[in-house]
Formats: sequence, C-alpha cells, structure tokens
Amino acid sequence: MFHIVLYEPEIAPNTGNIIRLCANTGAFLHLVGPLGFSMNDQRLRRAGLDYHEFAAVRQHDSMAAFLRNIQPPRLLALSTRGATLYTAVDYLQGDALLFGPETRGLPDDILGQLPAGHILRVPMRPHSRSLNLANTAAVVLYEAWRQHDFGGCR
Repeated sequence: MFHIVLYEPEIAPNTGNIIRLCANTGAFLHLVGPLGFSMNDQRLRRAGLDYHEFAAVRQHDSMAAFLRNIQPPRLLALSTRGATLYTAVDYLQGDALLFGPETRGLPDDILGQLPAGHILRVPMRPHSRSLNLANTAAVVLYEAWRQHDFGGCR
C-alpha cells in the first residue's frame, strides 16, 4: 500500500480527516514533527470520527528519521511549485506521498533533495494559492490507488 507523510502538519482537523482517509484506503499515515497540535486534540478526534483505531499512524521526529525507519522505495512530494502533474506518474506500491505544512508548504531543502519529476502538483486555476491539505491528499492517494485497481477494497 501507500504511505501518506505529513511534514509538520499544523491543523488538527486536516490530520483527522487524513486519518479517516487512511483508514478507508489502507494507506499508512506518518506524521513528521514537530506537530502544530497535540495528538489528544479534540478537533483531531472529531474530524477522524471513530476511524483512529482503523488507521496505522506513526510519528517521526524528523524527515531523516522517517526515511531511515520506513525506507520507502520512492518519495513523491506535492507542491504548488511542482512541474509534474500528479496524474502523469506511474505510482508504485510503497510510494511515500509527502505533503507540507498547511501555511507554508514543503521547505526548499526537502524539495531540493528530490528529482524534479518527483515533485508533483495538482492543477488549479490561475491565481489560486493552494488546495486544502486533506483534499489534496485524497485526490493524489485515490489516483495512486486507482492505478492499482483499488486493490484490497470491496
């Protein structure tokens, strides 16, 4: 399956929605700290409803710790600065889909370590700043899963 990686997420309800997304798709969720909220935040629990027990969620102290512990075959980052459309990629089982903090996106030092073709974007109308984090994660994860014939679903 796929890995959803939230780098320094800031908004608890977004992460709660992504917990629910991961529970329903079988994706693994990784939270790279520091987090902008507590894992006990009521807004996180409310957004995730009762799906917390069905999602595999793991916290990592840093991006380096995530890469060392998980060793995904490929890291694909989502950024408004990406040149490659998310639909132009052939997703591989085990791919890690990396998303940045809601207010600032992924930092240049992380993006700079990736091949240009691994920095993906979701198209938007001109002059739009960004999509909601949970919506973007859902769009990209479902495309990756679709390419694998929605394996494991009913």
